Amino acid sequence: MALDFMPVLPEIVVLVGACVILLVDVWLGDDRRHVGYWLAQLTLLVAACATIRTMNLVATHVFYNMVVDDLVADVLRFMSFVAVSLVLFYSRKYLAARGLFRGETFVLILFSLLGMQLLITANSFLTLYLGLELMSLCLYALVAMQRDAEAPAEAAMKYFVLGALASGFLLYGMSMIYGATGTLEIDKVAQSVLGSAENKTLLLFGLVFVVSAIAFKLGAVPYHMWVPDVYQGAPTAMTLFIGTAPEFAAFAMMLRLLGGALIGAEVNWQGMLIVLCVLSVSLGHIVAIAQTNLKRMLAYSTIANMGYVLMGFLAADVNGYSAAMFYMVSYVLTSLASFGMILLLSREGFESDRLEDLKGLNARSPWWAFVMLLVMFSLAGVPPTIGFYAKLLVLQAAVKAGFVWLAVVGVVAALIGAFYYLRIVKLMYFDEPVETAPIESRGDQRVLLSANGLALLLFGILPQPLMGLCAVALVQSQYY
Repeated sequence: MALDFMPVLPEIVVLVGACVILLVDVWLGDDRRHVGYWLAQLTLLVAACATIRTMNLVATHVFYNMVVDDLVADVLRFMSFVAVSLVLFYSRKYLAARGLFRGETFVLILFSLLGMQLLITANSFLTLYLGLELMSLCLYALVAMQRDAEAPAEAAMKYFVLGALASGFLLYGMSMIYGATGTLEIDKVAQSVLGSAENKTLLLFGLVFVVSAIAFKLGAVPYHMWVPDVYQGAPTAMTLFIGTAPEFAAFAMMLRLLGGALIGAEVNWQGMLIVLCVLSVSLGHIVAIAQTNLKRMLAYSTIANMGYVLMGFLAADVNGYSAAMFYMVSYVLTSLASFGMILLLSREGFESDRLEDLKGLNARSPWWAFVMLLVMFSLAGVPPTIGFYAKLLVLQAAVKAGFVWLAVVGVVAALIGAFYYLRIVKLMYFDEPVETAPIESRGDQRVLLSANGLALLLFGILPQPLMGLCAVALVQSQYY
């Protein structure tokens, strides 16, 4: 049987690029580390072009039905390539100032990205688990890249231990589902669940473990304990990476498992998601109010935002899935700008990760204060930013699915969250600056971060193309 490699061409490009950088970096001195950086950017560009080249409205199954190339996979792959490219652009000055601008950083990022692509295109429990482990192991190493610093090492240890526990949950759950259905292929599991699985009790126990693993990867309460510590302890460049592209992979994993393999058991997993959703949006917003560290505050904001993603999934139909997908895209776009601003304001020996570091930012730079204002408005769901439409879509999906009370909880939690987002705006515009050093940055960082901030406004004014793309991708991929 001949194997078709075209559907996995983007993954092949990423793999080859990572291996080339690994070999080339051996011959590069410290003054030529930029070669590895530009090779990584070139790899991402070629992979994005390969994704567009192989894009097809009809789903293609390859490698004995273990990998699927559908429109959802193509959209998420392309967006993850763009996100990682922006991460590298935003982080270049930060990495260089801290001795992290070297080949192993770029190689680990690309291998982690390869794991994300495996997750996004998985049509088998085996492929999904391999992708998850490849992504996670690289992320653990990236968090601990500053070997002589105590905080990153502690954060990496917590991330590793809890991540291993979540991986065990997922493996145990998938083993139970395999025992109940007799197959590892996601579409065949779905047929068995929709039909008559031989052991319903074993299937339900497996579902509990799978949902727990998904909740951990999303950072939903009560599986959220790693998020604040990792976000605060990791170097800001790695926090930016962890909080953006892997979210697409987590969304894909949730879609393949809940919207695919276990769609016939939605009555069972909806109840679990309701609990996770209510706890996440409530605890995330309330605890964030007490934070004085900006990265830690954004970590609890992430927990709350993942609750809204789960709210979209509760509908268990194409409207809910597309709303959740749009929400995830808007959140990643906003996270890129938020942590990008922290990187912009940071310099050698100064992290700029406290709330008071943003005091008087308008007096130092009105433009960057405006960009940060757009970020806070988007996170709070204030129109006309993209975050407003993201929250509106998931709330509408919850109402249409009959969860009106849950939509009310989401609105109340959003109002609570608006307090600490608007507090940042107050610090920037009405307080006297504590930090007076000039804001230094590279030209590419300034241009891309400005475009990123304006995109939050543009997609808020004209959200229809992105909304339509998410809906079409899910319909064409047959997630009804």
